Amino acid sequence: MSAAASYETRLAALDAPLPAEPALGDLLRVATLAASGHNTQPWRFRPRAGGVDILPDLSRRTPVVDPDDHHLWASLGCAAQTLVLAARSRGIAADAGFAADADGERLAVDLAAGVGAPADEADLAAAISRRRSTRALYDGRPIPPALVARMIREAARHGVELLYLSETQAVEDVLAVVLAGNTAQIRDRAFVAELKSWLRWNERHALATGDGLFAGASGNPSSPTWLGPILFDLVFREGRENDKVASQIRSSSGLVVLVAGTDDPAGWAAAGRAYTAAALAATAAGATLAFVNQCVEVPAQRAALRALLGLGDRRPNLVLRIGYGPPMPRSPRRALGEVMMLG
Repeated sequence: MSAAASYETRLAALDAPLPAEPALGDLLRVATLAASGHNTQPWRFRPRAGGVDILPDLSRRTPVVDPDDHHLWASLGCAAQTLVLAARSRGIAADAGFAADADGERLAVDLAAGVGAPADEADLAAAISRRRSTRALYDGRPIPPALVARMIREAARHGVELLYLSETQAVEDVLAVVLAGNTAQIRDRAFVAELKSWLRWNERHALATGDGLFAGASGNPSSPTWLGPILFDLVFREGRENDKVASQIRSSSGLVVLVAGTDDPAGWAAAGRAYTAAALAATAAGATLAFVNQCVEVPAQRAALRALLGLGDRRPNLVLRIGYGPPMPRSPRRALGEVMMLG
């Protein structure tokens, strides 16, 4: 079997529908489809009586791009909300909360027999396997106001404000901050080295690790593992990358900014939960999204964005572009045995 065929087989297994009465392992498999920074999947699932704890896997930190572990905790929030929605879709009462005690900081997901999904979220779980970061040009069609309103409601359920920017000047103003952040990162050798360590150059490489940013998922051609880093060094240039980001944002319907109520791990996890709910609502409606977090990853540009949007001392957590784009491959996920804690 070719590497490409093996890759598709692996993804098909990940996307398998939940059984009518799923075991915990089935639910956790779906939870691993959640978004995470650089597709690091920095989570460990620890089953317990009445639910599952999701703990940070600090061995999978990205200390250059995410020195305070903001994205790590947002990623855990994504996994928690994905698990909650998957469980509710099968009639299991589920919810998640941030916990901090002598056992450490974590997200506690409670699972119990009872009422499952509310009627207004029935389509979200069905969109889990279709959600992905679509790093491509979009077609510029506007997002319907009803979808924007729903995304705002979904984020608000987690105490997170969702701002939608679609006016040309507002988008251009944020684009300038994104490009400033992108430039700073490209000029940072440590950032580039960290990014390269999470790139997966071909299907075989992606399958071997089960994580990271698969070249095909970004619309880039596959290359031999030995050649990929060399080609990357040749083409990853400030002007080219800024032009690409600008074209992608300008092809989008608008930008989404998520702002949590607190600037701490609980708030960051809430931003991840809000992103997941809003992104699944968008996916269910046929829209596509991609992160453009350069403007919140560089402290100076995060401050500039906060001032631009009039957020006071609140932190802008996650920034995305939204619109309608082509289907793209998804990066793989690690096997359940690698992320599940037993005993």
